[in-house]
Amino acid sequence: MVACPACGTETPASASDCPHCHLAVALFDPVKEAAGPAGRQDPVYMQTVGELLRSVDLTAPAVPESDRGPALLDRSGTRRRLDAPSDRPSRHPEALAPLAGLPALPPRAEGDDLRRRFEEYRQLGRRLGVDLGPMVARAGPAALVDDVGTQQAIVREMFVHLAGHLAEEFDRLLAHRNELAQLVPTPGADVEFSSIRGAISVGDLVGASRRLDHVRDELAHVEEEWATGRILATECDLLAETLRELGGDPEPALGPLEEGRRYLGVGRREPAERMLARAAIALWSLLKPRFMEELKRLRDRLIQERGAGGDIGPAVAELRTITTELRQRNFVGTIGAYRHLRAIVDPTETPIADGPAAPVGDPARPAPSA
Repeated sequence: MVACPACGTETPASASDCPHCHLAVALFDPVKEAAGPAGRQDPVYMQTVGELLRSVDLTAPAVPESDRGPALLDRSGTRRRLDAPSDRPSRHPEALAPLAGLPALPPRAEGDDLRRRFEEYRQLGRRLGVDLGPMVARAGPAALVDDVGTQQAIVREMFVHLAGHLAEEFDRLLAHRNELAQLVPTPGADVEFSSIRGAISVGDLVGASRRLDHVRDELAHVEEEWATGRILATECDLLAETLRELGGDPEPALGPLEEGRRYLGVGRREPAERMLARAAIALWSLLKPRFMEELKRLRDRLIQERGAGGDIGPAVAELRTITTELRQRNFVGTIGAYRHLRAIVDPTETPIADGPAAPVGDPARPAPSA
């Protein structure tokens, strides 16, 4: 028996993959090595990329053998290069519905109640950035002549403007919640949305605004808390896609990716991040040989271009970036720089995979066991 380096499940030596996360046994050693101490020596491929760089840029320094890579779950560099975390659904919650319509107008007020409501709406409009200036300007003369009917009409108009603004903000935050809920649980925000519906239904605009602030903060917290998992999932998707583009098959490494998404979907952040990090390492171990051959091909094209008197400066800059990102173990940055390099060297060519590319987490694949 041998322990799976992705999930720790004891796996028979004769098995083809882990019985829990379905990581291929052939990938156990690469993942185990990559998931070891952060201070290990640079792998051989760092030297290979350094040699490729020096072959087209004689001013490039050698890659120091003593360089250290960051820890496996250190995605600080990835955050800098990643603009859109993965939105591939990992759960299927019920979407919260938008507001059915604007609330009924509150009952007419007079005297102190009318003045209090006017001031409440005026301050709320200022805080929300809603322009109530024309209405406020009309209210002054009406108050001087004690025109209660006009004052009541102005207050109702203010209410409609504020309620419309809050309804728009509600729908915007609700769309954000429904997006996030496809990936991770959002129980705190869901409770607040229910409270907002109740507040708006009875015309409590101040209470609804306060709860919208709570929802905004809660969704920002959820997004920040789960950012690493979403980034790792995106990283895995990008690696799998690139592997297919270069004619490879990511299937042996997709099990941990599916299991990591499942952990995300049930709100288990730490095991999700660990599983997705190991899925990225497994996918990279499959991609690495093809990726190095592709870099050699692009290097040869650059040498030809330089021999013909062409300007290879922009391409060399991207190759330098690949070296830097690999040293930081930032696979997203590595693939991004590679694609920029490919676009410069082969602007009209795109690698063709052997056969159609299946999506990550192909439904035809049996789901990993819980």
